[in-house]
Amino acid sequence: MRRLLSLLVGFAIGAAAGYVLMTLFSPVNGDELRSNMREHYAASLRAGRQAAAEKRAELEKELAELRAGNKEETT
Repeated sequence: MRRLLSLLVGFAIGAAAGYVLMTLFSPVNGDELRSNMREHYAASLRAGRQAAAEKRAELEKELAELRAGNKEETT
């Protein structure tokens, strides 16, 4: 448990340091940078949800085919 906590603290410190450095050395102003980050986050979230939905549909189709195959074998 202690190792996990140490990992999470290290990740949080690294993320905070990365954010500060990105903000300081970014060629755009803070408002525009935050806007860009929100847009990229939203686009990534949409892409992830779409990929998850496609994979779910694929797996549900495969499951239905397997179940149909099992019904044919038992009859």
